[in-house]
Amino acid sequence: MATETSNPTRTWRPIAPGDAAAFAVLLNAIEDVDHFGEFFGEEDVAEMLGDPVLDLARGSLGAFDGDVMVGYSLAKHKPLAVEVHRVMVEGGVHPAYRRRGIGARLLSAGIASARELHAIHHPQLRLAVDAQNNEQNAGALAAYSSAGMKPIRWYSQMAHDLGNGIVDVPVPAGFAVEAHSADNSDEFLAVRNEAFLDHWGAVSMPAEQWHSTMVGWQSFRPDLSFLLRDGATSAAAGMLLTHSWDSDTEATGIRDAHFMLIGTRSAYRKRGVAGALIAHAEHAAKAGGYDQASLTVDSASPTGANGLYERAGFTVTSTHVRYAVEF
Repeated sequence: MATETSNPTRTWRPIAPGDAAAFAVLLNAIEDVDHFGEFFGEEDVAEMLGDPVLDLARGSLGAFDGDVMVGYSLAKHKPLAVEVHRVMVEGGVHPAYRRRGIGARLLSAGIASARELHAIHHPQLRLAVDAQNNEQNAGALAAYSSAGMKPIRWYSQMAHDLGNGIVDVPVPAGFAVEAHSADNSDEFLAVRNEAFLDHWGAVSMPAEQWHSTMVGWQSFRPDLSFLLRDGATSAAAGMLLTHSWDSDTEATGIRDAHFMLIGTRSAYRKRGVAGALIAHAEHAAKAGGYDQASLTVDSASPTGANGLYERAGFTVTSTHVRYAVEF
């Protein structure tokens, strides 16, 4: 059998914005087998490829069989980094094309892209190349190990069926909830950047990336995104940012309000800020016809977020494992 390196029918090239439709088909075929809980429409992929910090020329590789996209690799550098520059490498192979060496070639290319991007953006720092996958995907985890990567972190995907009741947590006295708007969007970002300072691997997000992705994608739900403000000082104490993907709803029949970010400034922790935001957002989601709320949490969160979410009614639906190698 010919290997992929000598297969004359396979085309390898950087991914382009015009590949969004074929890319979406590939991602959905992968989802059918690997079960990440994520479905994609062409618009979703077009937005992903339009991320201003994604360097498609240097940081992407697609494998094509004619017009069919059968595999991909994306290396995503960090615009801002401290001490260690962590580059996330994502990738996957169409189930019908697995066990042909495509995945190994894509992972190798992703790591090489990470090293090239690192040399351009943060050559003075240490480099860590990360990859993450569902813990049930034995093939992907074996590929990471073969590339010298080690498991370093576990992330829980959690969900709460809003039909099972919402745990009410009152807004702390002297605080007020307000919905996201153009006027307070920068305050959401400021809370996000401060709240995650002590989280593993977290770095500040530039304003350009925030406005083009977090609050710029069509999946963003400003009516389900809230800021908690301290009435005494007018300071933003905490925030919750929600996204929801129409493609997920179409595929599953479930309207999911995904709490993309939940953050509390350190001075306001242990005062019920996050709990009140979650309860408020869940009530708003239920009133808006959503079936469930979901989120992702680091299993070793320094703020004890796991316990907070469990008390709010969330249960673990799957676990993802992050692998890494340092250079």
